[in-house]
Amino acid sequence: MSSSASARRLPPLTSGPHEKRLGLVALVATFGGLLFGYDTGVINGALLPLSDELGLTAVTEGAVTSSLVFGAAAGALVGGRISDAVGRRTTILGLAVLLIAGALTCSAAPGLAVLLAGRIILGLAVGGASTVVPVFLAEMAPYEVRGSYSGRNELMIVVGQLAAFAVNAALGTALGHVDWVWRVMLAVAAVPAIVLFAGMLRMPESPRWLISRGRYDDAVQVLTSIRPRERAHAEAADIRATLERERADARRITTRTVLRRPWFWRILLVGIGVASFQQLTGINSVLYYGQIILTESGFGEQAALVANLGPGIIGVIGAFIALWMMERISRRTTFVTGCTLVALSHTLIAVFSSVLAADNPARPFIMLALIVLFVGSMQTFLNVITWVWLSEAFPLRVRAFGMGISALCGWLTNGLIALTFPTLLSAVGLTPLFAGFAVINAIAAIVLLKNLPDTRGRSLEDVEIGVVEQTIYPGSPVTQPTH
Repeated sequence: MSSSASARRLPPLTSGPHEKRLGLVALVATFGGLLFGYDTGVINGALLPLSDELGLTAVTEGAVTSSLVFGAAAGALVGGRISDAVGRRTTILGLAVLLIAGALTCSAAPGLAVLLAGRIILGLAVGGASTVVPVFLAEMAPYEVRGSYSGRNELMIVVGQLAAFAVNAALGTALGHVDWVWRVMLAVAAVPAIVLFAGMLRMPESPRWLISRGRYDDAVQVLTSIRPRERAHAEAADIRATLERERADARRITTRTVLRRPWFWRILLVGIGVASFQQLTGINSVLYYGQIILTESGFGEQAALVANLGPGIIGVIGAFIALWMMERISRRTTFVTGCTLVALSHTLIAVFSSVLAADNPARPFIMLALIVLFVGSMQTFLNVITWVWLSEAFPLRVRAFGMGISALCGWLTNGLIALTFPTLLSAVGLTPLFAGFAVINAIAAIVLLKNLPDTRGRSLEDVEIGVVEQTIYPGSPVTQPTH
């Protein structure tokens, strides 16, 4: 079977009421992304007042920030397994409950220990959402627009980050004189978590998961609500045929059998690289410590809170552009372009932070402009595409596992940066840190150019064939779909 055979068999995608239903499903599910963005971004403005009230040091600031991230690594690892066992929808409902509990625990924390516990709870939920929501969206959307639908989750993440920056700026300006302002900042996250829980109660389960559990008629019913009728039946048959081929090959995939399969290790290593390189852009040094970086650049504390809106706004604009590009530009081109632009941005940040004196009145504004350039490059070319690609690249039988391992490595990289950044910034300053990021991203561009499979324009079943047969990689005999 050619890599595009199943796509050619499917009837064309036509307009109809199903589009509205699919849009609603995507909107509700992506509230998980909104909470991902808010809960990771809110610490940016909450950290300084929180540190003042609880008496934190640079080390404990790093612990508070990174506790959510290390919790997210665990959540990413187990979230996929849980969603395989109980379903994508049920898992997202459980994550919403954790998000509510974590937000309320953090906002009411009497001291460091309870705050860390609340941040870990939030991390478990955020990490789970980072793997389950993109898979849910990828499995619900037709392949022709799968990238743009999966990418909506990343759009909502940056909207959540911008919302966190806006809430921080508003509360910091209005209530910055009171010690407990950070508690309000953290508590706000409970509101969209409640919306996510209530909304998912009315959403369907992933049809691919239903078919994998033998619930073919239920899957057809779901697909009929989000596809034209003829297309729904054809897709259901295609998914079932793919699963039957897998089961003929192996009734149950164990760790031992997976370890013997070169195709799995190849796609897993690329997935780990994609997830880790995304974090090694240094984006979360700006997301978590943006206020601190901007004060180091010459802004006052309150001005830095407001200036943070600049990277937040450009992040949302970049995400919209990324969605527009999703079905127009190859995944590999997008990744390589992004890593190259990020490396250039970091080089400029390192150069200007070195040559501009601390008392130069232009320094804070030039540094802010360069940070905006970096965030815009990252959000446009790397942030959205990373999770879209991860949700597409792994075969169904190992999709949750492979994405979970990849996300785990990404979150661990994120956690190490979050934990060490305040100490490193204090010890060596901005210039060496961002020069290091520049070198790493130049290396990432080369690695991804030579190794990244391009998944654009292929059904998930076609991607699976290409991965298993290893014909989807650069330099392979068949690397592009023919439809």
